[in-house]
Amino acid sequence: MEFEEFREDIIEKAKKIQIILQEKQIEQLWEYMHLLLNWNEKINLTAITEPREIILKHFIDSFTISKYITEKTSLIDVGTGAGFPGIPLKIIRPDIDIVLVDSLQKRINFLQETIQKVKLKNIKAIHARIEEIGKDKKYREKFDYVTSRAVANLSVLVEYMLPLSKKCGKIICMKGSNVDEELNDAKCAINILGGKVEKIEKFVLPDSEIGRNIVIIDKVENTPNKYPRKPGMPSKQPIS
Repeated sequence: MEFEEFREDIIEKAKKIQIILQEKQIEQLWEYMHLLLNWNEKINLTAITEPREIILKHFIDSFTISKYITEKTSLIDVGTGAGFPGIPLKIIRPDIDIVLVDSLQKRINFLQETIQKVKLKNIKAIHARIEEIGKDKKYREKFDYVTSRAVANLSVLVEYMLPLSKKCGKIICMKGSNVDEELNDAKCAINILGGKVEKIEKFVLPDSEIGRNIVIIDKVENTPNKYPRKPGMPSKQPIS
């Protein structure tokens, strides 16, 4: 795909979710895509390698949560992988301070190179287990927003995310088309960890039949100190 074709496609799709891209942002996304594809030949970052699919399933998908995030706030993206949704969000929302967390050092190396080459500011990538970050006083209950995309079942995910949100902050869970059963299973965990479901927004990605759900949970009480439990426990024994 040539740059002009990339430019036209991403502008058109972004407009359909009410996002107007600036030229600099389009160039940054183009650079990011090429870094992703080049690194993907060395380490497994994404199964999606066709440029139009990257635009839709990675970039546009990441943009969909921008409208829920107020100006000049802080955000931590847990289990960020190749940087989704954190890096596309940073590109279109330079006002947000962002921390990316992943447990694999090779992915962190990719993210750090991307941050440098795409010239992003007020964003950093941290190598850590999310359960450890949730216990660290530097990060625990310090963020206005906590995001994740396709990391774990919701009953597990909330134990990773809610400890990082400030009281009166929000967690934003990006899920596939079927979320009702997950929500039902996670009710107890959400309550114990200090959360309350604010809304679930169902939608379809533009020019596709790809269904998505965004689950937004308010942090209404401080999370008890015992959570998150030690690494591996949330996934082995979800709160019930």
